[in-house]
Amino acid sequence: MIRWMVTFGVVAGMGLTAAGQTVETGTMGGAEYRVDVPANWNHSLVVFYHGYAERPTHFGKGAAPGYIVPFLDRGYAVVESGYSVVGWALPQAYAETEMLRQRFGKDHGAPVETYVTGESMGGALTMMTIEKNPRPYQGALDLCGAVVPANEWATRRFALLAAFEFYFPGVLPDLQPTPVDYVETEAGHQKVLAALASKPKEAGIMRLLTGLYTDEYVAHLMQYVVYQASDFARKAGGSVVDTRNWIYTGTGSAEGDFALNDGVKRYSADPGPRRWMVENYTPTGRVTKPMLAVHTVVDNLIPAGSLELYGERVAEAGNADRFVQQYVDHVGHCAFTNDEIGRAFDELVGWVHGGARPVGGKLP
Repeated sequence: MIRWMVTFGVVAGMGLTAAGQTVETGTMGGAEYRVDVPANWNHSLVVFYHGYAERPTHFGKGAAPGYIVPFLDRGYAVVESGYSVVGWALPQAYAETEMLRQRFGKDHGAPVETYVTGESMGGALTMMTIEKNPRPYQGALDLCGAVVPANEWATRRFALLAAFEFYFPGVLPDLQPTPVDYVETEAGHQKVLAALASKPKEAGIMRLLTGLYTDEYVAHLMQYVVYQASDFARKAGGSVVDTRNWIYTGTGSAEGDFALNDGVKRYSADPGPRRWMVENYTPTGRVTKPMLAVHTVVDNLIPAGSLELYGERVAEAGNADRFVQQYVDHVGHCAFTNDEIGRAFDELVGWVHGGARPVGGKLP
């Protein structure tokens, strides 16, 4: 049986999938959304945030995306917004997902419990949500999240790109003026890979500076950072890149560090766009509900060590007892198995329900 409903003036279909699960899709506030309710619904909800996307996110009514299956298998309904903008979308994603959460309650009744989770930029949104709007939630699961201040991790990435320019000039576009229409391409990726192969010593230094083990990862990161600079410039109205105060270390020798710092091009940001970067988003550490963060040890986009910085901010705010960081032995960004996501979620729910606080370290 299929029934049709109108949500915020947009027709949305409610279909059936395997085992009686219902799927609702539609558009709300300019953002596509998907709502999954399993047949064995426990009347609780998981709010899921997807990560940084270079293209619009579209939802069909087919099988549930793999990343939400662990929650559906445990009887939780899941809501997720596609966001009305691509790229860095914290302001829009937060507001649009909150609207969707509220709409779910009106359509299906107030959930018994609600949890928030997300991957990558979605992990940052998980942090942002539990800091700004903790009341509706029982707990938060941050998966491979960019949880340090946005301007801090962006500065690190831009500094790495400037180092790449120093060793491999002319391979990628200059950051100032920042290109506002840059897109990642396979041809561009191969161009960066060829440049790295042509200078093995310098390629080795870039691997050291980035903490990445292969030229393939370095090439992807460099293109990705140019795209992000382009994305930020469009949204902020100017350059957010500022590397004037960055001191480079880790080239493998003191002489190498000296040469890089003396020769690298320094960038300065436009004041207004720089403020935009700081405002979207600087964490407060005010975690008043249990929050479990899980990261892969080798993450080619968001270093696992960034979680330590966020943990310090949480501790400084007096909330260390509500934050736990764990890791899994994988290589890749958000390279979790469904079983690992499910186990982490079980730990969080058990903690919320009065069980033992998860132990920091390797995910059990």
